[in-house]
Order: sequence, then structure tokens, then C-alpha cells
Amino acid sequence: MLRELHVTDLGIVEDVTILVNPGATAITGETGAGKTLLVEAIELLLGRRADTTLVRHGADEARVEGRFEAEDGREVVLARVLPVDGRTRAYIDGRLASVAELADIGSTLVDLHGQNAHQSLLTPAVQRRALDRFIGEPAFDALGALRQARDDVRMSEAELATLGGDERARARELDLLRFQIDEIDAAGLTDPGEEVTLEAEEALLADAVAHREALIDAYGALEGPGLDSVGQAVAAISDRAPFAELANRLRAVQAELADLERELRLASENVNEDPAQLEQVRARRQRLRELCRKYGETVADVIIYGAETRQRLQELEGFETRAAELEATRAAAEARAHDAAAALSRARRQATGPLGEAVTAHLRELAMPAAHLEVAVAPGALTDDGADDVMFLLAPNPGESPKPLAKAASGGELSRAMLALRLVLSEAPPTLVFDEVDAGIGGEAGIAVGRLLADLGTRHQVLCVTHLAQVAAFADAQVVVEKREEGGRTVASATPVVEGDRVNELSRMLAGVGESAHARGHAAELLDTAARRRAEMAQ
Repeated sequence: MLRELHVTDLGIVEDVTILVNPGATAITGETGAGKTLLVEAIELLLGRRADTTLVRHGADEARVEGRFEAEDGREVVLARVLPVDGRTRAYIDGRLASVAELADIGSTLVDLHGQNAHQSLLTPAVQRRALDRFIGEPAFDALGALRQARDDVRMSEAELATLGGDERARARELDLLRFQIDEIDAAGLTDPGEEVTLEAEEALLADAVAHREALIDAYGALEGPGLDSVGQAVAAISDRAPFAELANRLRAVQAELADLERELRLASENVNEDPAQLEQVRARRQRLRELCRKYGETVADVIIYGAETRQRLQELEGFETRAAELEATRAAAEARAHDAAAALSRARRQATGPLGEAVTAHLRELAMPAAHLEVAVAPGALTDDGADDVMFLLAPNPGESPKPLAKAASGGELSRAMLALRLVLSEAPPTLVFDEVDAGIGGEAGIAVGRLLADLGTRHQVLCVTHLAQVAAFADAQVVVEKREEGGRTVASATPVVEGDRVNELSRMLAGVGESAHARGHAAELLDTAARRRAEMAQ
């Protein structure tokens, strides 16, 4: 809800700050005092097209700031700056934003009902949601079933798309997959580390003669003087106790050398020059490199790619079966969607009469005795919101055919129609602003408007610009807008009034003066009546 409104250099408003509480607040004052400028300031925060002629004469720019408390408790600050020259600027929480962004977030915070059409209830989509909310559980159940069914349709279509393209594309992919699998299978890949093994084997075979000669030389060096020298060293100190540890180490060396001598001999005997085997190893390595170039960095990657390709081949080979299953699933989901949409349409059509009658009854209270509201439900394209186009139609006067809300009523009539709708429909932004809701009415009708606004104020924050004392008296709070002359310039101010000051303002609204004893008595009586009404609503 709106917590604070700050306006500078907008029209005759030089610098005004208004703190707003929950409930209903009446904004009153003489004609031309600047009440409408406050409404226009709020409209600017909602993204209304800016008019630079609103900038106060002599100022470089006008600025409007609104501090809101969102439904989740967060504080949101919206601002709009209108320079005399140049483009307007918009801010959200101090961050520069576009006017469209300002409008988007503003629409979740405020709904303005007045002569300038900012009302969300004028849009068909919101009217459809409002009708569904009026219907309640039957509409929500049908909407849930419809959206789930349409989600199932989309999932089936998405999976069908992944199975393969058209028949020719699928045939081409099948041929490619079979070729790749045959090529990988023909290689007989079983060991992910085969490339490393082959590399070692090639290194051995490629230089077999030199390898064998080196092994023989090493064997000869150990077989003769090497082992004899170590044996002599062992014999020299083996019976000398102080050097027993050294003797043991020499014996270990002697055993290790003997083992090495045997292994060198066996290794030299096993190294054979085999050009044919070398050619086979090189050919195998080349084949593996070609496979890796096509299918993966390593042999292990190629093996994984082969498994994935085989799975894809199975999917495509089973395309007809799976496609038939998915087509059946999609058809069933589409049937469920149409059934849910039909149920939703029936519920909407059945609710049009009760909703129209409930709103029309409030219009009677709001001094529109011949007006009636109709709700039209016409077939439309199937979407996640159903297959209906919903429109609220108003006939404000006898003999007139119902027309869409925005085209059917004057500013005051439209505000009252919106008030009647809001009293019946619970869904609305936290803050509702009504301008000219009392245009053309008075007396008992004014009391009815005030009582209904107070009732609405128990569920929403309501700001109402009014000329009627009967309306203002029922508000929880009242702000008086006045204009005065300072230094040859007209300046507007906005001041909360309570107790005696509020009686003075109401008596001025009743009689044009604040000193009339009769008017003051009537004002006090209105306040007492309104207070009792609010107490009854609070019980």
C-alpha cells in the first residue's frame, strides 16, 4: 500500500508530502485547490504519459515519489521526473528504469479509478480473471485441469520433436548412425587403455636389435665382474662383527644383482625382430587415431560415443512405435484440455448473471438507478486461460445498449461502476484510488458511496478525491488540499485534519463556510454516523 507521496513543482504544488495510513482516506478541498494534481501525480507513478505543461512555472523539472509497502512486506520506492526539456525519467528503488517497468510494478500496487483510464479492470484479461475469482473453486479446478492438460500436450510435442525430423531426415540420420556403429564395432574396442599398450609395444618392436644388444651388454656386465666384485666384498667383511650391517647390505645387493642378471637374460631372449608384428601395431594405432579424430579424444571416449550412438539408433528404429504412443498421449491430453475448457466456459456463462446482478445492485445504491452491468462470454481461441473472451458491459442510462466499460460511462459513472465491481470482486491491488466517484450525486446517495468506500477500505487501502461531505465523513482519515498566495505565486498544501478541524472542513463542504452552527452540527452528526458504521464493520 501507499505509505508516502511526495510531489514537487507539479502545477501549483510546490512541495507537498502526504503520509497515508491503511483504510479509507478522503482527499478534499475547494475546486481548483490541487486535489486532481495529487491524482495525476499517482498516475505518473503508474506510467501515465507525461505532459511537461504540468511542470510548475519557473521550475526546471517536476518530481513525484511514492513509497509503497508491498504485500510481502518489502518497501518499494517509485519516482518519476518531468523536466521542462528532454525525456522524462523513471526510477524504481533509486535505480533508473523505463516507464514500462514503472507501469508494470505500479500495476501490482495501485489501481486508479477515475476519468483517466488507468484501471486494470478495463482490460479483458483482468475481467476474465475477475470473473473466475467470482466463480471460485469450480473455475480454479477447471483452470488447473486445463493448464495441466496443455502442459502434457506441449511435453508430448517436445518429445515427438526430439525423436527425429521428417522422414527423409530420419532416414539420413539412421544411415549415419548405422555406419558409425559398424565402424566402431569393427574396431573391436574393449580396452580403454589399448592406445597406451600399443605405444609401448611399438617402441619395443621398432628398435628390437638395438634393444637386444643393450640387454646382452648389461647382462654381460653383471654376469662376470659385477657379481664377482660384490662377492669378493661380501667375503672380505662377512666374519667381522663390527661390520655385520654392511655385510648384510652387500648380501642384499648381491641377491638383487643376481635377480637382475636373470631378468636381463630373459628379456634379451624375448626381444625378437618382427617387422610384420610392428606393421600390425602401427596399423592398429593409426586406426585408433582415426576413430578418435571422429568420435572422441581417447579410446575410452570412442567407446562411450559408440554406446550413446547405439541408444539413439534404437530410439529411431523404434520411432513409429514411440511416435504412435506420443500421438495417443497428445490426443488424450488435447481432449482433456477441451473438456476442461468446456467446463470452464459453462461455469463462466452460469456466473455472468449473478455477477451482473450483484454489481447492478450496488449501482442502484450509488445513484445509478437505471444502470445495469452485463458480463459477456464469447467463444475465443483456446489458451491456458480457457477458450472464452470475457467483457464487462455497462448500460448507465435507460434505453442505451450495454457497451464496454471504458466507452459506456462518464468519469464519475465509471468510477462508481468500478467501485461497485470492487465491492463484489475481491481481487485487486493493495491500493485503490477513486476520483470523481461522487460526480453528479448527493444526499442519501452520497452517504451510500461513503459507506461502500469505507466497507472497501476494510479490505484495501482506499484514497478518494471527493466534493461530498457525506463521502468524506465515512473515511478513516481526511486530507485537506488548500491553495494560498505566497510572494505573488499560488501554492497548494495538503494537511491531515482531525477532530474539530475535520468538523470545520466537513461543514465547509456542506455549506460553503466553516462557521455555520447548523453546518457544524450536521458535520458532527455525519462523523458520528460514520464512526458507528465503522464500528459495526469492525465487529
